[in-house]
Amino acid sequence: MNAAREEILARIRAATGPAGTVAEVDAAYAALPRAYQRAHHDTGGDIVALFAERAADYRAVVERVPADGLPAAVASVLADIPQFVVPDRLPAEWLSEIPAAKQIVRDDPPLSARELDRIPGVVTGCAAAIAETGTVILDHGPGQGRRALTLVPDFHLVVVLADQVVADLPDAFARLDPERPHTLISGPSATSDIELIRVEGVHGPRNLHVLIAG
Repeated sequence: MNAAREEILARIRAATGPAGTVAEVDAAYAALPRAYQRAHHDTGGDIVALFAERAADYRAVVERVPADGLPAAVASVLADIPQFVVPDRLPAEWLSEIPAAKQIVRDDPPLSARELDRIPGVVTGCAAAIAETGTVILDHGPGQGRRALTLVPDFHLVVVLADQVVADLPDAFARLDPERPHTLISGPSATSDIELIRVEGVHGPRNLHVLIAG
């Protein structure tokens, strides 16, 4: 208890203690120990396999494909989706095997909620994925689009590159830009608020398909 108390007081002194230069205060604060616990348990070896397992536990459909097989896998997943929207700067090669008859809709200019509601699916990338919780994180940067794109259509195909998978939440936060908006997705949208009966699609897509590439 005394050690914890002294650490807290040291932090307070570093921030509000005796007057000194900004550099001195910054140096004192930087010198404080930060042996933070990174995770509450060991995630083990293959974090990509763990992410696939945990995402599937949330009723997402999860497939692992080789990097060079990604375009064919995307085309296969979308075979029964007649129309889908893609965000700005989604890698063109991901869609290179989509049949010409398939209708690809661009969100430029931004589609209205009514227009999005008429489109059955959306394809995006992601910013990171968390193995420990089976969670996909979007920061709505290139290839991810604005939040409405992944909330209104009923089907969401998200591509996760193997090197985007991290062990746990602290590792994910270390990769993310704190100034960007973030959406965390763990499985299809679902709620059990009423009599503990699971209902999907209330707050977002009823169907989440994850392709892990590489």
